Amino acid sequence: MSFGISRGRELDPGRIGLTRDDLPPLPEPGEPPSFDPRSWFAQPERPFEIEIGSGKGTFLVQQAAIDVDTNFLGIEHAGEFARYAADRLRRRGLEHVRLLWGDAVDLLRWRTVSGVARVIHLYYSDPWPKSRHHKRRVVQHETLEAFHRVLEPDGRLHLVTDHEELWAWYQEHAAWAEAQGLFRHTAFIPPSSARPGELVGTNYERKFVAEGRAKHAMTLVRTG
Repeated sequence: MSFGISRGRELDPGRIGLTRDDLPPLPEPGEPPSFDPRSWFAQPERPFEIEIGSGKGTFLVQQAAIDVDTNFLGIEHAGEFARYAADRLRRRGLEHVRLLWGDAVDLLRWRTVSGVARVIHLYYSDPWPKSRHHKRRVVQHETLEAFHRVLEPDGRLHLVTDHEELWAWYQEHAAWAEAQGLFRHTAFIPPSSARPGELVGTNYERKFVAEGRAKHAMTLVRTG
């Protein structure tokens, strides 16, 4: 499937780029999720990590180049960014990465089988600051339950933001998840691809660091 044109250059996602057409049908009412996204990879037995909101793919490009024995799935809802990121990953020959243009919550909550992911990365997500839009934030009670189900035992959910109100939201929801016995809170450790002083090293982070904006991070470890 063609992914369009950007800056005068045709984008070619190759096997790395996936769209909604690659998703299985939703389960019948009452049926559990049955799709294993590890099937998208040539070596599905490898450790598996998911990034929600991959943007232009900077984290995946950097981390996948170091961690060559892990399969990475990036999910990006904005078609322009998804196309760009998939092409970028393809040009670097990162065949152990897939980039899905789609809805991460839909995939993980309704379609993905249990216990498949070692890590879920959620970096600098859209804060949806207006109250009427808070329901669009990725982290909700229902999505935390879904992340708990999709993660393997002791799997980790990494949360990073520069938005003060979203950080308070994360803290509130993390406390709820701990009370429910779903996760325990621990300190965030930057990925090996981050530069000194960075939490993640995305394009977005590097832009706002120069502006002196605060960064917040936590890791939730799956329990139960």
